[in-house]
Amino acid sequence: MATTEGTPTGKVTMYTTSWCGFCRRLKTQLARDGIYMTEVDIERDTAAAEYVMSVNGGNMTVPTLRFSDGTVMTNPSAKTVKKHLESLEAASE
Repeated sequence: MATTEGTPTGKVTMYTTSWCGFCRRLKTQLARDGIYMTEVDIERDTAAAEYVMSVNGGNMTVPTLRFSDGTVMTNPSAKTVKKHLESLEAASE
């Protein structure tokens, strides 16, 4: 398990692969806004791969994001992720 550069928010885990362009782009877009996540490479972690398949109808689709409230998003836009994180912040206040 690796953490992207910067301090992880603790609110989101991103399941990725090393070759996934969509994953790299989403991480870069979120990092610009100071949003960092815990990253798990599903090719190196079989339990993570099984989890991704369990929430994606048997497919190993990445990026798959799991949020602290238990919600999951598959290949979301950075805007969608930011909006969900904002709603989590508001709910915790």
